[in-house]
Amino acid sequence: MGNIVVTGGAGFIGSNFVHHLLAHTTHDVTVLDALTYASNTASLDGADESRMHLVVGSVADADLVDSLVAKADAVVHFAAESHNDNSLDDPSPFIETNVTGTFVLLEAVRRHHTRYHHVSTDEVYGDLALDDPHRFTEATAYNPSSPYSASKAASDHLVRAWVRSFGVEATLSNCSNNYGPRQHVEKFIPRQITNVIDGVRPKLYGAGLNVRDWIHVDDHNAAVLRILESGRIGETYLIGADGEKNNVSVIELILALMGQPTDAYDHVNDRAGHDLRYAIDSSKLRSELGWQPQFTSFEDGLADTIAWYRDNEAWWRPMKQATEAKYQKVGQ
Repeated sequence: MGNIVVTGGAGFIGSNFVHHLLAHTTHDVTVLDALTYASNTASLDGADESRMHLVVGSVADADLVDSLVAKADAVVHFAAESHNDNSLDDPSPFIETNVTGTFVLLEAVRRHHTRYHHVSTDEVYGDLALDDPHRFTEATAYNPSSPYSASKAASDHLVRAWVRSFGVEATLSNCSNNYGPRQHVEKFIPRQITNVIDGVRPKLYGAGLNVRDWIHVDDHNAAVLRILESGRIGETYLIGADGEKNNVSVIELILALMGQPTDAYDHVNDRAGHDLRYAIDSSKLRSELGWQPQFTSFEDGLADTIAWYRDNEAWWRPMKQATEAKYQKVGQ
């Protein structure tokens, strides 16, 4: 694979994947990104410009996508509208990007016989009870609970149908919640970190008992690259790092690591339809492809993430005020 198209490559996970590719492979990278509010060209700062080219445009633009796929050896599809709160306010962009965009990409890789990897979320499986001993596996039935997760579920089903019906050379991955550098401040962990930096008390949805299975973005991207290089065509791999934490424990750890009292946060109105618990069983990925997470300590990974936001205020400061204004309108 000489040239890899990375959709959403100026977003959180996608930009970290671009840096990972450039550091660990000899591939050239074409980034396709619409540069919506959740993207940031500064996330690509430091990338080798002789090997990385940014194209501004939508994954739903069939002509543009076809022109890029025609010259690509592989496509890794990160581009997505991904914020649950936004999907409750207006689902339409989620259908356009996540469903129509995936369809456009699949038709292009079908025409040009191009390798394709589809990045998705564990939210397509719905949620688990807090006391349920089970975790999501590749065989778990889909049960999405928000417009966001429903749109990602639809895109996953499209990929599987194009593999079976048209022989598209595709793999899929569903990952648990990512954290790490370059994540938009609307998301849970960076919002709390930047609030503390600003001297503002963090905000916690409801009682904070909802559980997420956290994974550092670098571990996620190492898994995606391993699947791209060695995964079996047509297969789905779940990516997780055994990082189950409830939201209240995460917010208290952030406060402790930042030298604040662990009870210095406020409860706010819970999100509508807030999933209770996500948990990933990644044994298939580990046994078949030999992947293992490197950030095995959530506390260490979180400390590194806090340090990044402290050191990169110029990256997140321009988006902070507008983000908090949106939350204040809904009492969150």
